[in-house]
Amino acid sequence: MSPDDSLADAVKITAIEISHHRLPLDPPFNASWDTQPRTAFDATIVRVHTDAGLTGIASGDAMLGFAGHEHLFVGQDALAIERHWRVLNNIQFHWGRPWPLDLALWDLAGKITGQPVWRLLGGLSGSVRLYASSGTLRSPEALADAAESYLGQGFPALKIRFHRGDWRKDVKALEAVRARVGDKLDLMVDCNQGWRMSWDAYPSWTLKDAVPVARELERLGVYWMEEPLHRGDREGMRRLRDTVDIRIAGGEMTRELYEFRDLITDGALDVLQPDAALVGGITGLRRIAYMAQEHNLTFTPHTWTNGMGVVANAHLTAGVTDAPWLEFPYDPPEWSLERRDFMMAEPLRANSDGTVQLSERPGMGYEPAEDLLAKTRIG
Repeated sequence: MSPDDSLADAVKITAIEISHHRLPLDPPFNASWDTQPRTAFDATIVRVHTDAGLTGIASGDAMLGFAGHEHLFVGQDALAIERHWRVLNNIQFHWGRPWPLDLALWDLAGKITGQPVWRLLGGLSGSVRLYASSGTLRSPEALADAAESYLGQGFPALKIRFHRGDWRKDVKALEAVRARVGDKLDLMVDCNQGWRMSWDAYPSWTLKDAVPVARELERLGVYWMEEPLHRGDREGMRRLRDTVDIRIAGGEMTRELYEFRDLITDGALDVLQPDAALVGGITGLRRIAYMAQEHNLTFTPHTWTNGMGVVANAHLTAGVTDAPWLEFPYDPPEWSLERRDFMMAEPLRANSDGTVQLSERPGMGYEPAEDLLAKTRIG
């Protein structure tokens, strides 16, 4: 085949379609990191259409500021993912975070080649272990009950949220969990100090605030301490990491890949948690996964966007890395699979052994819930 024939046979992008959807939440979801109850859950769906009749589909961030840039992709080879990533990286600098488009391009690449995304990324594994990621603040007894339920469902690990106003109250809840499940669950703690919601003006912890909390978490055998300081306090995280034995985790809302480079080279983190739906897409984050591996650090993505975002991060994690677990947002009844995955025809479920087995179907392996998406469409 000549180069001209190859170009002639390329699958071309014909259109990019973006729709916005809103699922009412009754009762509301009271997220630990948000001081306002959430009465609705929004999702943005990105579809990349082609002249071959194949469509790549993904979801995640709201794609703010992307409108008007469609022409930069229409008519281009759908498999020129690295080229598309460079353009998306320019757009995110000038506008918003367009990374769901990168995820949709990977879904499309799988459909074009007839392969699941995890295999295209390297095929290291088609499954990944999960940790259950809770999202609400419960009383110590209720949290212990929830931990026992997670254990019964086969999860090997659980992440608990701090944010009760006084970290000593948070420790009491953690103690109740440890007393109930012993060492049968690995426990992680998210301190939620890395960023704030738009309407919250209270400060993050300082290094001196974080050290005594870390000591308590060490006493209770916690696997990692997540976001103990503001996301920009690299020096504080490095000093905290040098001071205590517990692993320091972070990076879920870091915007630029070079910031991850600096977090790594500065020795600020043990565990890197970028989310492909929020920063860099799969194309960008596989760079960070390799960099983490070369520095003997753990790469395990944040996944609190929606079900399609969880699936995309699962493909990246399984195909490329040796992560001990992947985050699985799940805190029923407030945060159920039906809410998290409402945009998907079938929710992503954990197996009884606390793993998820990715599909062999081409692309991401999911199908959109077209009827519910039609009912929930806004704008």
